[in-house]
Amino acid sequence: MHVEVYEEPVVQKLRRENAEFKQWEDEHKKLEETLANIDSHPYHSPEEEAERKRVQKLKLAAKDRLMEMIKRTKSATA
Repeated sequence: MHVEVYEEPVVQKLRRENAEFKQWEDEHKKLEETLANIDSHPYHSPEEEAERKRVQKLKLAAKDRLMEMIKRTKSATA
C-alpha cells in the first residue's frame, strides 16, 4: 500500500499499536499478491476476469479501511 511520506509516522504507530490495522494491511497485501498472480497470465477466462474484478473490489475496500484508520489517527493526534 502506498502512503504519503508525511503519513508514514502514523502508519508506523498503527502497525505497532493497532491489531486491526495490521490485519487489514496483511489482507491488502494478500489481495495485491493474488491480483498480481492473476495478472501474470496473458489471457483470462471469463471466470478469471470475474475473480480479478472481485479481488480488485476487495483490495480497494481494504485500502479504503486502512486510509480511514490513518485519517482518524491523524485527526486524533493533531
